[in-house]
Amino acid sequence: MKFPYNETVLEHFKNPKNVGKIENADGKAMVGSPACGDMVALYIMVDEATKVITDIKFESYGCASNIATASIITELAKGKTLEKAKEISWKDAADALGGLPKVKVHCSVLAVEAMHEAITNYEEKHGMFQDKVPTTVEIVQRRLKTVMNPLAGLDIVRTEMVKDIKVEDGVVSIELDLAANNLFAANIEEEIHEKIGNMWDVKEVKIKLGDPV
Repeated sequence: MKFPYNETVLEHFKNPKNVGKIENADGKAMVGSPACGDMVALYIMVDEATKVITDIKFESYGCASNIATASIITELAKGKTLEKAKEISWKDAADALGGLPKVKVHCSVLAVEAMHEAITNYEEKHGMFQDKVPTTVEIVQRRLKTVMNPLAGLDIVRTEMVKDIKVEDGVVSIELDLAANNLFAANIEEEIHEKIGNMWDVKEVKIKLGDPV
């Protein structure tokens, strides 16, 4: 049986580039789920004047393809403007690695998705969007699907932690089935504010937690 990974993939797996976390990153994103087998967190620093990505790092939980594609994506994006980085596709990542097994192509998609979400996070923080679509309950729910429930390894929507969402006059109210004194409550609240609070028409995010247990 032929080994599924080529030498380039193995090199990026065994010696990945740009591994780590950037504290106070200009833009960041987390996609995937450890319960599904693959997860990538990606962080970027951006020169405000030129909009060039000056630093980019990732943290990965997953297989060789997951780590290798995240590694190559960071190499492809570093030194590029945000607009040029947006043009990087999953096929560009796979081609740069010399190809991936068909069953692992989703790993390159995941890495590119993480980079694009980190860029979106930066753009929202800096009010750079031209097409300003009003925030709706559906949009909030979609974003909450990227917030993890550490107890289950899945997002807070699929694990039915989100009880209610309301959007009214720029205020997003979210009720969670989560005790206020839960070990992960502060982390989940922080991530929700990160995902929702930077949206162009959101003035305030209110999170209601359950009674302490």
